[in-house]
Amino acid sequence: MRTGSYDDEIHMKISSFFLLFILGLNCGCAKLGYLTEQGIGQVKLQWRGERNEDVLKNPQISESIKKKIVLVEEYKKFFYHYFNKKPSSIYTKTTMLENKAVTYLVIASPRTVIKAHEFEFPFMGSFPYIGFFNLDSAQEFARDLEDDEKLVTWIRPVYAYSTLGYLEDRILSSFFHYDDVELAELVFHELFHTVFFIKDEVDLNENLANLYGKEMLKEYFKGRTELEYYRAKQEKEAKIDKRVVELIGILQAEFNKLGGFITDKTADDLTSRFVDEVLKPDLQSLCAKLEMNMDDCELKDKWNQASFAAFMTYEEEQSFLEDLQKTKNLDLKRLLSWLKIEYKTFQKQDKIESFTEYLKVKVPNAPLALD
Repeated sequence: MRTGSYDDEIHMKISSFFLLFILGLNCGCAKLGYLTEQGIGQVKLQWRGERNEDVLKNPQISESIKKKIVLVEEYKKFFYHYFNKKPSSIYTKTTMLENKAVTYLVIASPRTVIKAHEFEFPFMGSFPYIGFFNLDSAQEFARDLEDDEKLVTWIRPVYAYSTLGYLEDRILSSFFHYDDVELAELVFHELFHTVFFIKDEVDLNENLANLYGKEMLKEYFKGRTELEYYRAKQEKEAKIDKRVVELIGILQAEFNKLGGFITDKTADDLTSRFVDEVLKPDLQSLCAKLEMNMDDCELKDKWNQASFAAFMTYEEEQSFLEDLQKTKNLDLKRLLSWLKIEYKTFQKQDKIESFTEYLKVKVPNAPLALD
């Protein structure tokens, strides 16, 4: 299941579990056990990394995998040459994973409301998901949430992983899950974080990287048919995502009508009927209208309150960045230079608290945060 425009599976970010482990030493035993396990998992990702040139020489590695590694290196070279920047050490090593996914997210929701449960961590704040490197651990944790806290859960595999600059990121074998264009967008997205990153503004960093990832595709694949196919597919998927959000709103409205009379069983039954009688038939009809392959639609995944909550969590509009680029009439290079200059100006003032809101002031009719 795609999780919407904010942070789809190509761009999914997981805060560094290694950092969480270091910062979480003062928490309770249960959380310490979790953080320890994730810290060990992060260390393994680093230790198992082999230099790309060694992997490419290994006769036991398939040619298809070697091709993907070479592509990542080409994308990286193109990116830094485009911005005239010295390449960072990111993606100089490859880690072959034991599983298809690098990590597994557990998302939970109350049964009677579609809202992601927040997981609290000392110093780091709260997160609408919790990640595990081990699938068995994720499944055990999900069962505990369902049994002990009566939450409904959903587990989502994640194929792309970033430590957001805390550690030297590797090429992961899970990256090879993507086709060549998707892989390029992932790499361009991640590399943008190495040339521009604003502390404590995760949403802005992600959406800027999303913007640059998509725009860099146009530069690299200029005039090539695979880009046109990819963009057409994305436009169709965006229409599906929009419809899913509308349908989730209908279900939530039904929950609201029942108010305090709704029970967990009622909510579960209502959700099950809604999925089978409304959501799936509606999406199937839309997919047929868009002439989409049914495998690319939202018909095969587990839908429940938790997966709905995950979808809504990442379905956020950040079109003001595109509007900003159009308003200033800046290409990607000049936009990056402009952002760096404006950030220095922002740091010298104290009226606007976030750089996100500072940028929105620059765009006519952009939605500002409410006090």
